[in-house]
Amino acid sequence: MTKKKLEEIKDKYSSIVDDKWTQWSQKNDTPFFNNQVRKVLRNVDIIDPLSIHEYIATDGYFGLEKSLKITPEKVIEIVQKSGMRGRGGAGFPTGKKWQFVRESVQNSGTEAYVVCNADEGDPGAFMDRAILENDPHSVIEAMTIAGYAVGATKGYVYVRAEYPIAVKNIRHAITAARKYGLLGENILGKDFSFDLEVRLGAGAFVCGEETALIASIEGKRGEPTPRPPFPSTKGLYGKPTLINNVETFSAIPMIMFKGPTYWNKIGSKNNAGTKVFALAGNIANAGLVEVPMGITINEIINDIGGGVPNGKKVKAVQTGGPSGGCIPANMFDLKIDFDSLQRVGSILGSGGLVVMDETNCMVDVAKFFIQFSVDESCGKCTPCRIGNKKLLGILDKISLGNAKMKDLVELENLSKIIINTSLCGLGMSSPNPVLSTLKHFRKEYVEHIKGHCPAAACKKLVTYEINEKCINCNRCVPVCPVNAIKGELKEDHFLDKEICVKCGKCAPICPVNAIIKVSK
Repeated sequence: MTKKKLEEIKDKYSSIVDDKWTQWSQKNDTPFFNNQVRKVLRNVDIIDPLSIHEYIATDGYFGLEKSLKITPEKVIEIVQKSGMRGRGGAGFPTGKKWQFVRESVQNSGTEAYVVCNADEGDPGAFMDRAILENDPHSVIEAMTIAGYAVGATKGYVYVRAEYPIAVKNIRHAITAARKYGLLGENILGKDFSFDLEVRLGAGAFVCGEETALIASIEGKRGEPTPRPPFPSTKGLYGKPTLINNVETFSAIPMIMFKGPTYWNKIGSKNNAGTKVFALAGNIANAGLVEVPMGITINEIINDIGGGVPNGKKVKAVQTGGPSGGCIPANMFDLKIDFDSLQRVGSILGSGGLVVMDETNCMVDVAKFFIQFSVDESCGKCTPCRIGNKKLLGILDKISLGNAKMKDLVELENLSKIIINTSLCGLGMSSPNPVLSTLKHFRKEYVEHIKGHCPAAACKKLVTYEINEKCINCNRCVPVCPVNAIKGELKEDHFLDKEICVKCGKCAPICPVNAIIKVSK
């Protein structure tokens, strides 16, 4: 493959891609899409992911071609000037990480590895999946550029086994790239060789942590190890290793082709570029959204998401996946970027954005995420293994109405201990949902201790009632498993609260919403 050949393919297929782009734009002419800035998702749902020709027609592999004409140091300099920060959660400057790996290679005289972390384990997050399924060549091109920059000849795409289409498409793309001389020996006729291999994830959330991921690739149990040494110094098979996630890599080809301003002209100070979020929860328009860093929460929820449906009031938004924090509605003017979220006790994470309305109980929300951390803990360190179980136990007491005020103090103190003493990022951030809900929704915790759930969500603290809307249709009577509802057709109905097990099966059956759930 040569630059001339790339240009010939681009000329031949550009009209096809242009037509697809026009059709996509016309079909998606809505506020949900018009208020986005699609850089990472530039090809998603537009080009054929199995066609290397269509990817080349979107300037694909031209960033690699330009990179191989300059020195590795210059490539790293361009990435640094772009202001790109890792989109996997920590927000570490990408160019600086690349520089650390290159310096380790030069100092040790050994080879390096490039790894793409596609082990997307956050509940409801599917940013990496969308890119790998729809634009796999962007990741391949980026990893090849990274290999050239840091001095690596081998790379691994570590992808969730639960993503069969993503696995199929990335493998197909790797084969096509090899066929066209864009992977393998003497890429684009240059004295540079690089190849990729796909490794399937071990099915554990903790394998998204860098050191656990490395252990998994090596065939070991996916458990984190203390740092230092960091992977940039001693990573995969004891060699310097560069690890970035899918979203980070996907932006690199266009940065190299169009220059650093392609990225750093967007976003806010120290937070350049865009971020992809998985917008979910109680929101009118859910799905993947790509927006400039520094946009406000309010703009995402109302301008793009269309607000909260069914006339409900928005209550909070949870950012950063299971290790993120909950931000109340009165703070929705907050900018979404690494630094702003950290200041209010949350994190950007990989990009989960869950909207909650008045029907969501914040104690229940905290309990859900702590339960996730308990289930996904590898068990290696005591603070995470035991501490999170203790947090869950206290939250259970609160949701049952059996807690005392001193339990809130213990909840806060234990959370801080877990953060300060856990081995890896899972334990260090797992108490964030607890601390953030305690900070911003402490009144709800106090109400639970008094035996009252304001959102009428905690089963032990709610009851069901039949109100005056009842039309005596008798539909609810046969669905009750314990015969708690009494009444015949066209006769007054009565719900015996002493018998009711609060299963909730009756409420959806009522055609006039006469059966309601209320807090005790």
